Amino acid sequence: MQEAGITISNSDLKRLLACANGDAALLYLYLAAGNEPELAGQALRMPKTRLDLATANLRQLGLCAQEEPKHLAPAEAPSYTEEDVTREYRTNPEFPSMVGEAQRRLGRLLSTEEIKILLSIYRYLGLPPEVISILINYCIQRGRGRGQTRMPSIRSIEKEAYRWADLGIDTMEEAAVYMQSQLQVQANVGKIQHMFGIEGRKLTPGEEKLISTWLSWGFGEREIQKAYEKTCMNTGGLKWPYLNSILKSWHEQGLLTLEKIEAGDRMPEKAARSQAKPGYNVQHHDDDLSDIQRAAIRRMLQNGEE
Repeated sequence: MQEAGITISNSDLKRLLACANGDAALLYLYLAAGNEPELAGQALRMPKTRLDLATANLRQLGLCAQEEPKHLAPAEAPSYTEEDVTREYRTNPEFPSMVGEAQRRLGRLLSTEEIKILLSIYRYLGLPPEVISILINYCIQRGRGRGQTRMPSIRSIEKEAYRWADLGIDTMEEAAVYMQSQLQVQANVGKIQHMFGIEGRKLTPGEEKLISTWLSWGFGEREIQKAYEKTCMNTGGLKWPYLNSILKSWHEQGLLTLEKIEAGDRMPEKAARSQAKPGYNVQHHDDDLSDIQRAAIRRMLQNGEE
């Protein structure tokens, strides 16, 4: 192993601590020192299963290089027939076992057309049976987390399977880590939704994406609540673009904890004046707004000019 000084950013450190995986932290340090990834298992004395799990954790945290997406397209998939399904049943013992596991998890018998889709996921996408089992379980758990009472359709499972294939998720370790991390993100998104007082409806895809982005930046509930309070005080309610601008500003400044935000968010008044151009009135997120300014902001937001 090479000896080298390693600098860990606050953002990376926070992600590693949140991960709470010693193998992942050790692998991160090994790679950050410039060592060969191919020799990691031998150098760190990790069995392949532990190394795969550590690698999957780092990938989910965005701390490890991802494989190039495969970009497999449904339109390019082979058109499987009933004869193909019958042949797979006869020649491949693990296929009927995989179908039986899928039926058990979904609580019903699958039609021939649905089994053809499973065959495509298995053959065309190349996902192993154990990964497909985790995939189906993930789709079920994700639906329950979103308040859905019905089991996911095979088509929705197929759609997620293409996403996994593009992400390079093709081992049991990677699938398990991905499922755990995504369900945790979904749970955290639900907490933020409740904090915002959004009840009785689902988040729009755009709203859910914004919250997921804030969480991926390393913000927790306390930091997002702080930004939400500022937004409500300055605009009179939940204004997504304004809220996003606050969190994006903190992210770019490296202010990822409530303590750092409270210590560094307000620019000293003298420094603010020195940076302002003559003739311009610079408004910061912490500045108090007059009633006239608040009314102007509300009109602007209502008119869709934000």
